[in-house]
Amino acid sequence: MVGRSMDWGEDMMSNMWVLPRGMQRDGRGGKNTISWVSKYGSLIVTAYDIGTAEGMNEKGLVVNELALVESNYGKPAVGAKVISLSTWPQYVLDNHATVAEAVADLSKETFRVQTVLLANGRPANMHLVISDATGDSAVFEYVDGKLVIHHGRQYKVVTNSPTYDKQLAIMEYWKDAGGLEKSLPGTSRAADRFVRTNYLLGALPTEESKKYISGSPQQKFQFQAAMSVLSLMRSVGTPLGYSLEEQPWVSSTIWRTVSDSSNRVVLFDSAMAPSTFWVRLDDLDLKPGAPVKKLVLAGGKTYSGNAVDHFVDAKLFTFQDLTDVAPAK
Repeated sequence: MVGRSMDWGEDMMSNMWVLPRGMQRDGRGGKNTISWVSKYGSLIVTAYDIGTAEGMNEKGLVVNELALVESNYGKPAVGAKVISLSTWPQYVLDNHATVAEAVADLSKETFRVQTVLLANGRPANMHLVISDATGDSAVFEYVDGKLVIHHGRQYKVVTNSPTYDKQLAIMEYWKDAGGLEKSLPGTSRAADRFVRTNYLLGALPTEESKKYISGSPQQKFQFQAAMSVLSLMRSVGTPLGYSLEEQPWVSSTIWRTVSDSSNRVVLFDSAMAPSTFWVRLDDLDLKPGAPVKKLVLAGGKTYSGNAVDHFVDAKLFTFQDLTDVAPAK
C-alpha cells in the first residue's frame, strides 16, 4: 500500500488517464531526447495535464513525484541524452515491472533529467519515489548535479524538502530526543510531517486485513488496509487554505491517493469533496491499440465507488518539453 498526499497552492487541474501499452513515447528533450515504446500500460494522475505526477502500471509498480526545491539536475554534456521532468515518471512506468529493474536502469545514467519552468516561473524541482508489489522502494534525487539513489525496503516514508539523507538524519534526532512516543513535532513543515508519518506508520497494525469491499470477486481488494493508509494520510495533511509565504512548497493538501500494488487498485480522495472513489487496473483495457481514456478531476470533480465506467476516450495530453528549460545552478 502506497499513500500519497498532493500539497499545492491551487487546483493543479489534475486528471486521471489510462495509457495502454505499445505507445510511442519520447522524453520531450528536443534533438537529444530519448525515445521508447511503452512496455506496460498504466493508470496515471497528471499535474496541469502537462506531465505524470504519479501512477501505477499493470505490474503494480507505483511512481510519485514530490517537490524538492534543493534539486540540482546539472547541465548535460554536449550531445548527451536528456529527458524532461514531465515524462520521467512515465518512463519508469512504461519500462519497468519492479523497483530493482528501475534502479538497475536509471543508475546507468544513460540520460539526464532536466527540469522545466512552471507557469508561475518557478522550476519544477522534484524527486521521484517508486515502490512495487514486493514492498521494495527507491528514492531518486539530483543533488549538486549528481543522481543519488536510496534503495531498500527500509525507506517507507518520503516527503518534500530537505534531501532524503537529511530527512533520515532528522528522524534519528527525534528518536534520540526522548523517543517519539513522548513528543512529536507538530508543524506543517515537511520535516515535521516526515517524523509524524514514520511514527504513525509504525503504530498501524501489520497483519493482513481480511475485510474487502463488497462486490464481485473481480472488484475486491484489501479495503480496510487501504483505508488505514488513507486515514494516516489524512491525519498528516495540511488544511485547505493553509500556506507559508516564505515556503511556497508548504501548501494545502488538495488530494490524496492510496495505491494497492498487490491488487492493482488506486483510490482517489479529493480534499474538496466528501467522497472517495477507486479504479482497478484489471478493469481497464491496456492492450496495444486500445484507446487512451480520461477521467476528469479538474475543478474538483469527483466520484463515488468504482469509477471505471466514467472514463471516456480522449486524445492524450502533450507532455511539457524542454523549450523553457530552467537554468542549471
